[in-house]
Amino acid sequence: MTQPIVTPQPRTIGFDLGTKRSAYLVLEEQGEPAAEGTVSMSRARIVDFFASQPASRVVMEASGSSRWVARIAREHGHEVIVGNPRRIHLVTQSYRKSDRNDAFKLADLGQVRPRLLNPVHDRGDKAYLGQMHQRVRAQLVATRTSLVNLIRGCARSSGHALPKCSTPAFLKRCTELLPANVRAVLTPALDLLAAVGEQIAECDRETKRLGEEVFPETKVLRQVAGVGPVLSLAYVCAIEDPKRFADSREVGSYFGLAPRSRQSGQYAPQMKISKRGDPEVRKLLVSAATYVLGPFGPDCDLRRYGERIAASGSQSARAKARIAVARKLAVLLHRLWISGEVYQPLRGAAAR
Repeated sequence: MTQPIVTPQPRTIGFDLGTKRSAYLVLEEQGEPAAEGTVSMSRARIVDFFASQPASRVVMEASGSSRWVARIAREHGHEVIVGNPRRIHLVTQSYRKSDRNDAFKLADLGQVRPRLLNPVHDRGDKAYLGQMHQRVRAQLVATRTSLVNLIRGCARSSGHALPKCSTPAFLKRCTELLPANVRAVLTPALDLLAAVGEQIAECDRETKRLGEEVFPETKVLRQVAGVGPVLSLAYVCAIEDPKRFADSREVGSYFGLAPRSRQSGQYAPQMKISKRGDPEVRKLLVSAATYVLGPFGPDCDLRRYGERIAASGSQSARAKARIAVARKLAVLLHRLWISGEVYQPLRGAAAR
């Protein structure tokens, strides 16, 4: 009987990241487990571990620790694959889940079919720090919203409902309309709201500076109405290298704005968007699309495209239009970034 030919595969280390300790499992070239154990999640221990291993393919899931662990592994001559945990259901939804089993499955996939891990892009320091700045700003804005809702709720329960107004004018309205006894109870929240507002203003100044000095490529994106310093910076930091995408139309899917599919035979239901990718950038793209379709949005191809989708006037049609325009906006921004062209709002209309 002819013996099957076993093709040697790279020596692979499955590394299941934990908070205090991480499990690892080593597969030799023939796919047989050679060593396993755990290592403390201190920088010194991680350095010692990878320094002691011969050049290998290291496979791990993306997490809060994966970036610095992957960097240490690369510095010691290892090939590193960081898989997308949302796409590795064999690991994340296993019915026999354990650190050891997860490490084994990661090593097995990484050795034989690394593309099934859907590797995530490793951003450089510049884009990573820019994205961190955006996350801080987004958290501050969410905190401000929570404080405003808290104050409004307390004021309403005391019989002094506050009228709608812009966030900057909110503190002034509270001073004018709330009685002294209610205002005294809400003073800690009001003071914190004022402080958060100052921090957001400082973040906005820093965002503008980063866009002008560190990420000058954002300038070409800001040609589009509704795309300001915040969205352009978040978009550039999330993608980092526009040449990662062979086709600009892939960017809509990258940010989770393309519908999922579940086709089987003649069955092909219309499904909701996948919501993959950076949620903050997706939120900003949808906000920009809302502005384009709103009362102050200028006449442009994007607006006309959305209006055709929302022609029925139903709430569902308007929601679909917002997502469709956000997806088209993501594609447009990538095209402008790649080409460096001057934006023509009615280019499509002029061509017809």
